[in-house]
Parts: sequence; structure tokens; C-alpha cells
Amino acid sequence: MIHQVGRTKQRIWTRTLTHAVIIIGAVLMLYPVLWLIGASFKPLNETFTNVSLIPRTWTLSNYTDGWTALDYSFDVFFGNSLIVCLGAVVGNVVSCSLAAYAFARVNFKFKAFWFMLMLGTIMLPYNVVIVPQYVLFKDFGWVNTFLPLIVPKFLATDAFFIFLLVQFIRAIPRDLDDAAKIDGCNHFQMYLRIILPLAMPALATTAIFTFIWTWSDFFTQLIFLNDQSVYTVPVALRTFLDGTGVSAYGQLFAVSVISLIPIFGFFIAFQRLLIEGAASSGIKG
Repeated sequence: MIHQVGRTKQRIWTRTLTHAVIIIGAVLMLYPVLWLIGASFKPLNETFTNVSLIPRTWTLSNYTDGWTALDYSFDVFFGNSLIVCLGAVVGNVVSCSLAAYAFARVNFKFKAFWFMLMLGTIMLPYNVVIVPQYVLFKDFGWVNTFLPLIVPKFLATDAFFIFLLVQFIRAIPRDLDDAAKIDGCNHFQMYLRIILPLAMPALATTAIFTFIWTWSDFFTQLIFLNDQSVYTVPVALRTFLDGTGVSAYGQLFAVSVISLIPIFGFFIAFQRLLIEGAASSGIKG
């Protein structure tokens, strides 16, 4: 009985310590976001002098002024980012799922070699390919348009998502394929009617991370977009930091807070499918 009580106390202390560590970690991770939100409501003279998360003087001028501070209002930049992100999401979901189905279900020559070559592109630094891509897209006349940011997504260029979908499709029982073949389905019909509905959690994961990574991508969009009329949100935010030292930090913080809303909204809208994907990751085919 004494040993049982001792073990119970030990479990309670272990659980309490675990929860305390998790709470501390959550606070440390959320603090920069909370500071950003608080700083967006502070006047300029209080931005870096008041270390508290709560402003002494509240102001909404950072939001109203920041939204129209540039040559174009931020609804233009948000619209540009949404066009690029939605195009990238559709391209990755369609092309990567087709490529993944081919690697997981279709037998063709040198499939193992092509699969290894595809995985090898994950280890290829992006800086190595950005110059040839820029030269190619410049010859196409695509620079300063959204095409270099969207069209490659329709060519299954993100090997990480192909690998993710391949592993998920391999976990789907092949008995379903055999039953579909008996009913006269070809590969495209099996992909459309069987694989896609069952792989919805993995497709949602692909869509969510594609949206987040594309929305937050600064380097690629900075390379290919030159005119302010086609700027996306990350590139437009950079214009608030003036190289001469005159920077509108309050407006930058305010618009940065607004720019986080689509990411959180997209994640919340598909979080159920993300949980389903994590829960079904242990399924054996």
C-alpha cells in the first residue's frame, strides 16, 4: 500500500513537471507574437522604450496609416499573395498527388531510380537552381509576373510532398485497387475515385504547408517580382524598412499582425484533416 501511494505521488509530480515544462515552452514560443501584437498598438516613442506587452498609450494609427502607407494599399498585396498561394496549393495538390500515385501504384521502367532521383532533389540547395530558373523565366518573359511562382507547382517540383503522399498511398490496402480493376476502372479512375478520397488528410497537409510556406516566402518572390503593383505581402513588408535608417516600425508591426491572420485561418479551417492524417499515419497496407 505504501509503495502504491509512493508511485501515485511520483506520477502526479511527473505529470505536474511535464505540464509546467510545456507551459513554459508555450509561453516562450508565443512571447514574440504577443510582443508583436502589443507593439502594433504602441505609438512610435513607446515601441522600444516600453518592454511591457501592454501599451501605456493605445493607438490604432499604425493600422490605418500602415494599410495605405505605400503607393498601393495593402489589399492589393493581400490579393497578390492569395493568387500566388491558391495557385501554388492547387498545383501542388494536383501534380504531387498524381506523381505520388504513379510511384506508389504504377509499375514502369526504372521506377526505383526515378524515385531516388526525386528524393535527391530534396537535398539540393535552392540557391543552386535560382540563377538558372531566373534566366529561363526571363527568356520566357515571366519575370515580374506570378507565373514563376505558380507554374512550377503544376510540374510536381516539391519532392517533399510527393514523398509524403507516396507513403500515405502505400498505406492504403491494394485490395481496393483489385476490386476497382474488376469493376473496370483504369488508373486515372482509381486515382480519382479511390485514392483521392482516402488520401484527403495527406492532401490537406500538403495544402496547408504549401499555403504557409508560399505565403511566408520572401526570397523567391523578391527575385521575380520587381514592380510594387505585383508585390506580395512579404515583399511589401520589406519596403517599410528604409535603408536610410528611417523605418516605420509601428506600421510594419501592425501590417505584420494582419498578415498572420490568413495563415491562422487556413490552419484552423483544415486542422481536423491534419489530426486525421496524424492519427492514420500508423495504418499498414
